[in-house]
Formats: sequence, structure tokens, C-alpha cells
Amino acid sequence: MRDLAVVIVNHNTAQLLAACLDSLETGGLHGLDAAIWVVDNASTDDSVQLLRNQFPDVHLIALADNLGFGAANNLALRAIGFGGPEPAFRHALILNPDTLVPGGALARMVAQIEAEPDIAVLGPKLILADGSLDLACRRGFPTPEVAFYRFSGLSRLLPRHPRFGRYNMSFLDPEQPADVDAVVGACMLVRASAAAEVGCFDERFWMYGEDLDWCLRFHRAGWRVVYRPATTIHHVKRAASRGSRRARFEFQRAMWLFYAKHYAATTSLPVHALVMLGLALRGGPALAREIWSGRARGGAP
Repeated sequence: MRDLAVVIVNHNTAQLLAACLDSLETGGLHGLDAAIWVVDNASTDDSVQLLRNQFPDVHLIALADNLGFGAANNLALRAIGFGGPEPAFRHALILNPDTLVPGGALARMVAQIEAEPDIAVLGPKLILADGSLDLACRRGFPTPEVAFYRFSGLSRLLPRHPRFGRYNMSFLDPEQPADVDAVVGACMLVRASAAAEVGCFDERFWMYGEDLDWCLRFHRAGWRVVYRPATTIHHVKRAASRGSRRARFEFQRAMWLFYAKHYAATTSLPVHALVMLGLALRGGPALAREIWSGRARGGAP
């Protein structure tokens, strides 16, 4: 098998995508037997033409419709045999187009994951344009308790507390490696043999939440998910979703799907009612209708 397949889902971020691919081709992939797949989610800018003209070696899947993040990634992952018994690559890197990868970064990440065979997913340190840490690069699962701390503001008031700061794991030193609940889909390195056991992204998550769901499934199968800050990746963040009404809705819907799939069946009825009310209020009438359709408790629709 080859070392690494890089999978990028793009939607109307042509110039950022070009910069990302340049960073990969000029050093980010140095030392690896690797290939790049880009799935274009029905962009209306010049993304597809740019790829065909400037990056002919990239494997392009151009879609006529926007399938969402998880489903689009799965098209490329399945093209390389990921999630099945005979993958063509030992690892896949899920990478956003609004990232820049420094020289040798991915070879270092691959070496780290191969040194510990019980790791399914490895995430690097992500730095935003202003130099601050992208807090999503190491996270706790949004259980009802953790979500309450986050949305009540307790996590902001007491970010260093191991309980109240659990969602963003803000009590951890960002320079220290750690085992974590989840890393973010903007940059996550995944072992093929682990994906063969648990499958690929759950496509019911159109955008947001699919990375949390994947990491939880790896944990439940006995694998580790780790944060390794020895590698730093630069991340613009929300380049494709900024200002999108659907993206705001899908964020809230993803929280409902995650809760309904993983926690609803074991949550007490009073707490469940409060969770449903909170999600309905935050998600607006469209999400409220979906929640109260009679399918919310005991599993995602």
C-alpha cells in the first residue's frame, strides 16, 4: 500500500484551494508516497477549471450538487478503498482547502501514527490567521452535561477547569500531546485499518458533527484519538461556510443528530426534554419541526 491519500472537499474557495495544494506540492508531502483527491461540491467559482489547468495530477471528482462534507469525503475515501478490506493507502488525511501545510508536516504526522499502532486518528495543532489556537483541534464529546457547560457560558468563565472546559479541552496545555475525545475534520489523519473496522463518515451529518461522530465510533471500537502539536497547520476556518444560513442551521442540526444517535436513548426523560427544548430554540422552526417529528428519541432519523 502507498503511504497517504489527501482528501480535500472544496466549495467556492478556489484561491485558498490553490494555496493549499501549492503548500502540499512544494513540501507538505515531502518524503511520502502520496496522492491528492479533491471533491468539488458544485462550486460556482472557477475552482474546477483552476484544478484542471494548474493541478492536473490531482484526482478531481466534480459534483453537480453539493452533497455536504461527509458524503463528499466518502466519495474519495471509497475510491481509494477506505472503509473496506483492501485500501490502496495506509492512511488518509481529511484536509480543508483553507489550510496551509508546511514542509515535512505530513511525513511527521504519518511517522507519529505509525509509531503507535493503536491510534486511529491523529490531529495536529491548528493555528488561525490571527495566530491563536483553533480550539476545535482537540475536543471533548458534547454530552448533555458538556453541552450545558458550553451553552450556559460556564466553559468561557472557567476554561481551565477540567469539567467546565471539557468541550474545547481548554484546560490542556496546547503544546503538550494528549489523548482526546475528538479532533477536527479540517485536518485529521486516519488509519486505514481502523476505518475498515468502523466505516467512513455518517452521511446523515450534512456539515458539522461528522468528525465527532467518527471519532466516537473509533473510541467505541477500542482505538485511540490523539492530538499531536509537534506539527502545526495554518487554518483560515469557515472560508466556505461564513455567512451561510444553511451552515448555521446545519451546525444546530448536527448537535441534534449527534445527541439523538449517541445519547438520547440513555438520557433521563427530564434531561432529554430540556435538551430537545434547547436544540429547538437554538435551531429555529425548521429544526424544531424535525426534532418533534416523532423520531428524536432513541436514534437519529
